[in-house]
Amino acid sequence: MKKEFRKILEKQHYGIVGNHSGVKLCHWMRQSLLYSRECYKQTFYGIKSHRCLQMTPSINQCNHLCLFCWRHQGFNEKEFKEIDEPEYILDKSIEIQKKLITGFKGDKRCSQEKWVEANNPNMLACSLSGEPTLYPRLGELFEICNKRNITTFLVTNGTNPKALENLDPLPKQLYVSIVAPNKEVYKKLCSPLISDGWEKIIQTLELLPSLDTRTVIRHTLVNRWNISDKFIKDFTSLDKIANPLFIEPKGYVFVGYSRKRMTISNMPSHSSIKIFGKTLAKNLGYELLMERPDSRVVLLSKQTKMARFDK
Repeated sequence: MKKEFRKILEKQHYGIVGNHSGVKLCHWMRQSLLYSRECYKQTFYGIKSHRCLQMTPSINQCNHLCLFCWRHQGFNEKEFKEIDEPEYILDKSIEIQKKLITGFKGDKRCSQEKWVEANNPNMLACSLSGEPTLYPRLGELFEICNKRNITTFLVTNGTNPKALENLDPLPKQLYVSIVAPNKEVYKKLCSPLISDGWEKIIQTLELLPSLDTRTVIRHTLVNRWNISDKFIKDFTSLDKIANPLFIEPKGYVFVGYSRKRMTISNMPSHSSIKIFGKTLAKNLGYELLMERPDSRVVLLSKQTKMARFDK
């Protein structure tokens, strides 16, 4: 990792792990500890916000330069020069997270019971930055998590179907971010660094129904780019291929480095997200089960009974 990049990340309060991994406290970790406000993933799926470890094994390895991404861009690599051991990555990530939450203990607003639990994370959100499936030992990382009773969520951009096909074990929940309704929008909005990214994404969608895990399609919706009525048909076609358990239409948020590439007018309202979600659900035979206006997200599913992790 280049020194300039490390300095940028550390200034943004990332904890650097080894050669290519990182940890950062989620906004909802703070909200949970100080104000008992939960992440939408807790509302939807039952995971505990204060026990979630938000990390990545590929902090600057990514094959997209998405315009809406809030992360710093410019240091992207598509390959690993040195590969760290998965157990080291997990142990060090937990160690760093413990350091990052140390100061909460002395805050009168912080639940001491929650703080103790937060020091023993039972949920790993592999989604912080980069493209996690580029890390070649991801399956080993998830296997270690399973042995320690740590639930695993993986978020991928879908450009590495071979890695997903060979991933053993699979995460407990697999998110595929489908932000473009077609190849033309994909090239402009995701700025791929690979020539066959769209074709790989279609392969991933075709693979999803065969994977024995909970699958989620996340549509990050950006005003003037992918949320208009003319794109609903395209998204419907893509979702029919994937046949996921859940679909999350979620609004882009004007934060971080995305402010250099987007404007606040690109951030859709929750009402427009909900309208989009209802239309998509009707097209697919899904139902709109839940919503979180503060996160500009709705949850669609074919099943009306939620299979939550806390049940």
